[in-house]
Amino acid sequence: MSAEIIIETTAGRVRGTAERGVDIFKGIPYAAPPLADRRFRPPEKPEPWAGVRDAQAYGNMAVQSLNVFALPDDLLRIFTLAGRQKLDEDCLYLNVWTSGRRGSHRPVLFWCHGGAFITGSGSSPWSDGANLCRLDDVVVVSFNHRLGALGYLHLEDIAGDDFAGGGLAGVLDIVAALEWVRDNIARFGGDPRNVTIFGESGGGAKVSVLMAMPSAKGLFHKAIVQSGPAVQMADRDDGTKTARQMLDHLGLDIAHAGELRNMPVAKLLEAQVKVLAGVSRAAFADRRRLGFNPVIDGRLFPGGPFAPHAPLASAHVPLMIGSNKDEMTLFLGHMPWITEATFGNLPEALTPYLGARAAEIVDIYRKAQPRLRPDEIAIAIVSDQGIRAPSLLMAERKLAQGGAPVFVYLFAWETPVLNGRLRSCHTLEIPFVFGNLETAELTGSDPARLPLAETMGRAWIAFARNGDPGHSGLPTWPAYSASMRTTMIFDTVCHLDIDPFAAERRVWESKR
Repeated sequence: MSAEIIIETTAGRVRGTAERGVDIFKGIPYAAPPLADRRFRPPEKPEPWAGVRDAQAYGNMAVQSLNVFALPDDLLRIFTLAGRQKLDEDCLYLNVWTSGRRGSHRPVLFWCHGGAFITGSGSSPWSDGANLCRLDDVVVVSFNHRLGALGYLHLEDIAGDDFAGGGLAGVLDIVAALEWVRDNIARFGGDPRNVTIFGESGGGAKVSVLMAMPSAKGLFHKAIVQSGPAVQMADRDDGTKTARQMLDHLGLDIAHAGELRNMPVAKLLEAQVKVLAGVSRAAFADRRRLGFNPVIDGRLFPGGPFAPHAPLASAHVPLMIGSNKDEMTLFLGHMPWITEATFGNLPEALTPYLGARAAEIVDIYRKAQPRLRPDEIAIAIVSDQGIRAPSLLMAERKLAQGGAPVFVYLFAWETPVLNGRLRSCHTLEIPFVFGNLETAELTGSDPARLPLAETMGRAWIAFARNGDPGHSGLPTWPAYSASMRTTMIFDTVCHLDIDPFAAERRVWESKR
């Protein structure tokens, strides 16, 4: 039986529950609802309330389309990465799990959900923070923020100052959530001077962007990017192009852009879908500049985030970054050009991704990994191009900055589900980090997978506490260096490797 817990926040009292040693608070407002005149504007402080507000259920999820990545039905049945709450513009809520409230010295892990910048939520069962808290003395925070056109519509260059900040509204929501953590987390047992931001896929991109935002400086102290590198985001021209496309699909000229604030959200979402339909899947490596993404405005978001170098705003923030061995099986593994690949047709199939170098790169990968089938070679190439190579580029630019250590990992454990076709796919590490294997059907049911979850959870907690992910359950894990390129391989048996897949890595260095 759970007990009720009441805590005072800066906006009012909230009532959570205590379950198996963890105090849980859900659906706490961290900003005012971004409705009506607040649509497309930076977030405002939450409105105070009287009495005690119930915080025992997740808040609304951000407005979004379902299955935006067009996953097949067999994958959708086990891919429970999103929450199940109502979709609403009124979505600026966060959740707190804490292993105890006495004192205020626990590391805080601040989770940025994935889904690019167009889908997802902080209420996925995979990222429930309770088991991570049970593993050690920590506080976990997740949250929702504006997505898609409602969060990243850059109109200010064509529609004026009334839309200033609209191309960054969603990421400014995240800054507001971090400010809430700064002002309130000590009351939940967390240390506001020791906050680690971490996220996977689009969540990793959010971490990358936060590292380059002056307004987020000092609100976090360590960063983890899981399969979500963002070297270069949309510039003002990119953002304006997307905004013009939205207006065109809605039949609005620039003079009537103000009507966007009164338009039914369903109509905005319909236009958003049409804009995204024009974004080529073959441009995966450049996806952060296409469609709806945070826009570099030169002021709130000065540049980069990791181009041409690591951001100065986070120079002294330690970074852990990594990828999964077979990332793209999730998105592409079921497609005919993958399943029917031969070494004869593979260069032509990869030309949209690789251009004139397709045959050369296929040959390099075949020589480096001669046991792989054609479909496996294809997945290795597009996974490296889209995720591993830019992750290593970020690691190297952070390392060159010299302000803080970098730790690199590769998640290589393969799931047996769906006859093993997914191998070590995108997102698979999330339930391992959070210790939620029992609610993640994607991981299968073999008890042998359980120790890896504890090993990874403890590494993330160690990094959050000390800026170093090493612990007694792992081999010695030195920081990354240009000479050694030390990489922790997370698998049934974890081991340290020196410059793994070096030949493949060098393919992408020549394209920088």
